[in-house]
Amino acid sequence: MNMNQMPPLPSLPARRNILTVLGASMAAGLCACTNVTPPAAKADAASATAFSEPPPPTSPMPLQAATPATVRFTPSPTPTKKARKHYVPDVGLPPVENGLAPVITRILTKHPIVFLTIDDGGTKTAEMVALMAEYDYPVSIFLARAFIQDNPGFFTQFAAQGSLIENHTISHNLNMVQLNYAQQLAEITTMQTYVKDQYGRLPTLFRPPGGAYSNLMRKAVADAGLKAIITWEAKANAGQMDYQVGNSLRPGDIVLMHFRPEFAADLSAFRQAQLAAGLEVVLLEDFLGVE
Repeated sequence: MNMNQMPPLPSLPARRNILTVLGASMAAGLCACTNVTPPAAKADAASATAFSEPPPPTSPMPLQAATPATVRFTPSPTPTKKARKHYVPDVGLPPVENGLAPVITRILTKHPIVFLTIDDGGTKTAEMVALMAEYDYPVSIFLARAFIQDNPGFFTQFAAQGSLIENHTISHNLNMVQLNYAQQLAEITTMQTYVKDQYGRLPTLFRPPGGAYSNLMRKAVADAGLKAIITWEAKANAGQMDYQVGNSLRPGDIVLMHFRPEFAADLSAFRQAQLAAGLEVVLLEDFLGVE
């Protein structure tokens, strides 16, 4: 259109009327919105075939509150959680062979996933429960009776969030690998019964105190009905990440944490590394098919 042929602008009163109509429409829209309701040794050759740096220490990234996807005009009692992705396992759980449970240090998967595990249970705070709920991390929790018998019910809160309780012995004896077969079996089977009584589920995975294991322990684990020994190559400790291999998280890494006073700092360090690596936290038992 020729600029000389453009129609004249509406008069000032007419423009005011237009703005008034637009304003009323926007207000109506908003009103409508308000009505919307020691590191473990490597596994033996058979296990390692199927399964298998840190940057200079920095202060942990502070935990950040999740950014809401939309503005809400009415309070919500619980945060909206995103749907968890389902990954089809591309690695199978090695079987018990020759009476020995397999040892899994890392899962050699091509999926962009990582597995978080938390041990012991000595420190118990409401902050731990709140942080795990905020980040919606499903984790494998390896508990020892010696640490939790004062308040075993505390850990049902994590089970309600989708985590699972696993076996870390009754006494957390760091020299367990030096015990005889009967003593090791008693440590494991007694904890199996205790976990079943407290949480209604028999553990399927075992973690040795300190991470050390032997073939004698592998036999005791298998004889107790457990599917595998779980170790690690990465851990969140003292507010930073420690890696046995490389300087960042890799797909399939199994990460160790503890229920300790520095839980928040450790979880922050893990979260920073997890997001930087572009990995999603997946429940180890789900991926292995041993729930």
